[in-house]
Amino acid sequence: MKIEGEGQLLRIFIGESDRWEGKPLFSAIVEAARRAGLAGATVLRGVEGFGAHSRVHTAKILRLSADLPIVVEIVDRKDRIESFLPILDGMVAEGMITLEKAHVIAYRHGPPRSGSRESAGS
Repeated sequence: MKIEGEGQLLRIFIGESDRWEGKPLFSAIVEAARRAGLAGATVLRGVEGFGAHSRVHTAKILRLSADLPIVVEIVDRKDRIESFLPILDGMVAEGMITLEKAHVIAYRHGPPRSGSRESAGS
């Protein structure tokens, strides 16, 4: 897959405890993005944040949270991101979804490394 030039950055802000069909929502989003053939997805775990309910979720030692902020980022061509949005809309009941322009400088991959997950199934 070649992606260079103008693309879109899709960002999904959810909580670590959010679920979709019995599994963590962030994992379900990554799997759905992979099935949809998107270029890739990255899950980032925040150390502190708050959302619509204004409850602070933090990873501070004295106040451990089971619902830390999670951000899923996906970059691809605009048409591919837009075709994924209805799938995502059905999955995210609470959170925030944003889109930004992204100028892709390079998107490269080499041959699968031995022992990697990709080499076993790709």
